[in-house]
Amino acid sequence: MTVLVLTQARDSTADLVIAELNDRGIPVHRLDPGEFPGNLVMAARIGPQQNVWGGGLRGEHRYLDLSRVRSVYYRRPSEVRSHPDVSGQDAPWATAEARAGLGGVLAALECTWLNHPRRNAAAGVKPVALATAARCGLSIPATLITNDPAEARAFIESLPGRVAAYKALGNQGPSGIDGKPYALWTTEVRASEITDSVSLTAHQFQEWIPKTYDIRLTVVADQIFAAKIHSASEVARIDIRTDYDSHTYEPCDVPGPVAMGVRELLGVFGLHYAALDFLVSESGEWHLIDVNPNGQWAFVPELRTPITQALADLLEGTHDHHRTVR
Repeated sequence: MTVLVLTQARDSTADLVIAELNDRGIPVHRLDPGEFPGNLVMAARIGPQQNVWGGGLRGEHRYLDLSRVRSVYYRRPSEVRSHPDVSGQDAPWATAEARAGLGGVLAALECTWLNHPRRNAAAGVKPVALATAARCGLSIPATLITNDPAEARAFIESLPGRVAAYKALGNQGPSGIDGKPYALWTTEVRASEITDSVSLTAHQFQEWIPKTYDIRLTVVADQIFAAKIHSASEVARIDIRTDYDSHTYEPCDVPGPVAMGVRELLGVFGLHYAALDFLVSESGEWHLIDVNPNGQWAFVPELRTPITQALADLLEGTHDHHRTVR
């Protein structure tokens, strides 16, 4: 039985898990959906006497038997593209058909997913994730989503310190001059800085919480791994993504109520894996600010090996439901 890893050609994080599975003698088939249909041939069948898809996928060097897939690691696959021989007005249709065909057959695989893309999509909607986290007993910052400048100003004026954090709702920013999207980092905003441009789209403003440090909490099945992130630079203290070189990491324990809420949150969304970001206030309270159902995890050196092993356990089917580690 094979572990199917869906990711791009270059993914050093997936490489860690693949190496661990190889060391255990577990067959692995790495595949990038972006190779379909140009460099990947699919023939999948289902019928009256068959309730699962059979057949497989043939690449340049290897064949994947769909019936032999024991689990799927859905990491960072690239998008299915139209065949290079299809152009013009037919290209959008051909691309949509390719995505529906390959994506649909893969999504129908009855096995352990880490995580199923459908579940990633649900948990990746920020307003849904925040509301669900609050219902699971986790503390979240006061949040406003609006396109009304007056509402934004009033919200910020009502906050302690009269300052908010502006955070993008999606995973990419607007396009630059070269047409490529650029990142929108978290920024401090005061009421006087709100302009009428807020009315042009939805904006998310959150209570600015003075913090002692950030937490990256990673969950694999029922195992929880957490690390404090101490940022030396001022920009990284506002948004840790801006300057990873300034960070130092310290594995830490997780308060019982937070661990309970996190497990309930993953249970609601049906996730086997997630990376969550918390701010720890000066009073020691943990505030959830982001849920990343397919977030990065290998950047914390002290936790890289145990998380790799936990992911491999889950994909192999040998994880211990009763074991909990940091």
